[in-house]
Amino acid sequence: MMMSEKLQKVLARAGLGSRREMESLISEGRVSVDGKVATLGDRVAGNAVIRIDGHAISAKPAEDVICRVLAYHKPEGEMCTRKDPEGRPTVFERLPRIQDARWIAVGRLDVNTSGLLLFTTDGELANRLMHPRHEVDREYAVRVFGEVTDAMLSRLRNGVQLEDGPAKFDVVTRSGGEGLNCWFNVTLKEGRNREVRRLWETQEVQVSRLIRVRYGDIKLEKSIPRGGWMELPLEKVNYLRQLVGLAPESRSKVLVDDKRSQFKQVAQIRRAVRKHRERQHTENRQAHPERTAEGYQPIAPAKPVTKKPSRPKTPRTRLGTSEARAPRPTQRKSRG
Repeated sequence: MMMSEKLQKVLARAGLGSRREMESLISEGRVSVDGKVATLGDRVAGNAVIRIDGHAISAKPAEDVICRVLAYHKPEGEMCTRKDPEGRPTVFERLPRIQDARWIAVGRLDVNTSGLLLFTTDGELANRLMHPRHEVDREYAVRVFGEVTDAMLSRLRNGVQLEDGPAKFDVVTRSGGEGLNCWFNVTLKEGRNREVRRLWETQEVQVSRLIRVRYGDIKLEKSIPRGGWMELPLEKVNYLRQLVGLAPESRSKVLVDDKRSQFKQVAQIRRAVRKHRERQHTENRQAHPERTAEGYQPIAPAKPVTKKPSRPKTPRTRLGTSEARAPRPTQRKSRG
């Protein structure tokens, strides 16, 4: 007998939104199963044809989906969308291609923010990790410009009022820097839009660098270059699933003891990073043809070629003196 699941659960696992959002779609009559408009409470089998607004979706049974998680080192300048209308690079462009599934971003980072960004093939896991009720720690390294006093740090720990409600840092620690450019490590349990930057702005200081270094217990490994990624082993995948109350996964694409698999992953990361650099280089040259590849310095106009005047010939001198050698007189032989 074929197993069935609640329709909203199947849609959430496909990465189309949270269960509550999928329930709203079903209530609005926008979802159909095998040609019939679905209603709340419907259950579907693995071979059901599901459509949203007339478009068929890929919804595999739970037992056929392997929960995979990537840790991606996002560079500054990339958008957290699948496609950008302005043609800017996106975080999805360098992820490994997979069949019968798609990568779903766990939250997002601002275009000017870099660091750790998680992706998963399990939409339910992504939605639960993003939900505020699970209170997953997010740690950032922040460089701020401006004088920061202990009173400011105290206010940031106790909480301040933002446009969309109160907010605070759970932890704020100094981590280096001198003068008006100082580094701090901050931790919070929410992921509201530009929340870290807005918190600092309430104290009239500006964030000049922002890097996410940790999500829960998953840290940004130094071995992952900017624009590179690493697939998490089963142990770390199940840590994230346990964190949000999901059953553990029993399968993984990562073979921990297989050196060949590890080398293959490293090679994929290097290819992705190299491809991105080549694309950026090409785009920069197309956008700025007047610049050079080495330092993008403006090319100076060519100087006109002028012929140097020839040196006047001077008579040969005798042993370094400036006097010209006198011509030798001719002698006639006398006839005797």
